[in-house]
Amino acid sequence: MLLFTAACSEVPSVTRGPGTPSTIDPARRAEAVQDAKALRARGRRVWCVPFARTASGIDIRGNARTWWAQAAERFDRGHTPKVGAVMTFRATHTLPLGHVAVVSKVISPREILVDQANWHRNRVSLGMAVIDVSDKNDWSRVRVESTPDQFGSVYPVMGFIWSPGVPVKAPTIMASASDAKPADKTADRAGAEIARAAEVTRNAHAGGEYQVASR
Repeated sequence: MLLFTAACSEVPSVTRGPGTPSTIDPARRAEAVQDAKALRARGRRVWCVPFARTASGIDIRGNARTWWAQAAERFDRGHTPKVGAVMTFRATHTLPLGHVAVVSKVISPREILVDQANWHRNRVSLGMAVIDVSDKNDWSRVRVESTPDQFGSVYPVMGFIWSPGVPVKAPTIMASASDAKPADKTADRAGAEIARAAEVTRNAHAGGEYQVASR
């Protein structure tokens, strides 16, 4: 059974129409989820940093609160969400180590979906909605859909670290499911498995864990 969660926490309901498949790399996403499952099976803790590193391909080490500074000389950074980019949360009283999440879909200029680990303690959350509540629409302050259709506290964000494979100047283009070309059949099967697992109802709860359905 897939894990779904994190160590950071929660904002108004938003209305959405039918979603389209994520364009995040299915092989990387599958590997990140499988690594988390393996850790859980061994009784180990699931953290946001290893998950984000594997899912995005952005090879940065250390606590999440250090990623923004570490990326300065190695990756392009900015305040525009792009699929595959890593959103970096500032350290706060409730997030003393900061937090990182991978953008899995851009829904609108003020709403995205992210894949992340340990937002709900020791779990993985796929397709979790995040909305920009900053005054200047610069993604410096966000709210996270910690439970289906429920958003909570405002969290400060430093910005987005763009993956080497993500265009810096060109706008992100949302590909359709038919455009996706997994590197091999194994990645294709893994991506399909995750897609099926994420297609759950908004109110799915089991043993304190929940999945956020793909939109």
